[in-house]
Amino acid sequence: MTFFDHLRIAWIHLRERKRQTSLTALGVAVGSAMMITTIAVARGSSNNVFTKIIDIAPHITIGADRVVPLVPDNVIGNVPGRVAMVEKHVTTDRRQVIKNFSEVTGAIGSVREVVDISPYVSSKLIARNRTRFSPCIAKGVIPVREANMANLKKNLVDPEALSELAWTPDGIIIGSLLAEKLKVGYRDHLMLVSKAGKEYPVTVVGRFRSGFNEKDKREAYINLALAQRMEALPSNSVSGIGIRITDIALADRVAARIEQLTGYNTESWSETNRNVLEFYNRNGTITLVLVGFVFVVAGLGVASVMTTIVLQKVKDIAIMRSMGLQRKSITRIFMLEGLMIGFIGVVLGSPAGHLVCKLIGGIRFPGSTAGVISADRLYLVEKPDSYVIVILFGVLIAVISSVGPARRATSYLPVRVLRGEVG
Repeated sequence: MTFFDHLRIAWIHLRERKRQTSLTALGVAVGSAMMITTIAVARGSSNNVFTKIIDIAPHITIGADRVVPLVPDNVIGNVPGRVAMVEKHVTTDRRQVIKNFSEVTGAIGSVREVVDISPYVSSKLIARNRTRFSPCIAKGVIPVREANMANLKKNLVDPEALSELAWTPDGIIIGSLLAEKLKVGYRDHLMLVSKAGKEYPVTVVGRFRSGFNEKDKREAYINLALAQRMEALPSNSVSGIGIRITDIALADRVAARIEQLTGYNTESWSETNRNVLEFYNRNGTITLVLVGFVFVVAGLGVASVMTTIVLQKVKDIAIMRSMGLQRKSITRIFMLEGLMIGFIGVVLGSPAGHLVCKLIGGIRFPGSTAGVISADRLYLVEKPDSYVIVILFGVLIAVISSVGPARRATSYLPVRVLRGEVG
């Protein structure tokens, strides 16, 4: 018998049980649609988080911790007859800083991939508006340099806020949620209270909305000179340096090179946010595994249909065997039946999954501030490889599910069947 003969017999068997075949193929279709939708949602959520992280943070950050210790000026080497004594006064409230940051930025400027460099000083404060208080992290920056560093210019609610901050020494740009909490608006006055209890009056010159709720609730931007005064730092010292590069895919490699150049601890955006990235990737994998059980259930349906067909076709199998049909041909027929059910299921389920993705992607709802990211929709990402994976997986499950019934079909002895001892 040829392959087409096997295929024709398999199709006749399935056509005789239209209802069961249709329901089983529908189960595979539902599994396919669910998995396509789940992959799209998982990828969309991860990509949205990655995009937001890249948008609101420097690609590379230089910290104040040194990986190569500085050599004190009075250590002059091993000179016979001369001893250098170094005494270090340890104070718990002295923070580590990057000294002479202009020299560091000059060294970084030689790296070809670097686009923008922005030194900053971060300060933990209390923001007060009359009787309203809120913890706040003020980031002292040079407005011109910070404009494109973390897409601050793009995220501004008030478009001219950065230029106004540049010529307002006591100006502040605050997160939109922090502004709502403190009930302040444009040109309103705030009081920033440092950890030492000193008060610094500032004027609101604008607001920003990054999409990360925690950032919008707690962060603000002030001028670098004001932040240095709050932290009692000299004008040549900062607490960190942000860097933007041409290609974020090179962030790890460029960060390692900059660390060697400067001697300061340097992290790429993926290293800084490793926990967040691993969390979303792990959740996506767990979700896919759980949805994969839908295919397992569909596979059990395929096995049930195939077993029923085998039991009903026992005498037909015995007659074909007695006429010289080999066992591998019988196995092939029933394997083809499982293949056909799986193929019909994924052919119906793949377009259905695409339609479900379109419907979900078109749903809009009020943005919530309860989660990590403020969003008014579910973000979905559909790629061809997800459809290929689902089609192959669906067909494979259906074929594997037909192995047991196919082997059972070849286990009957034709003589016993024809005698009526089986079936």
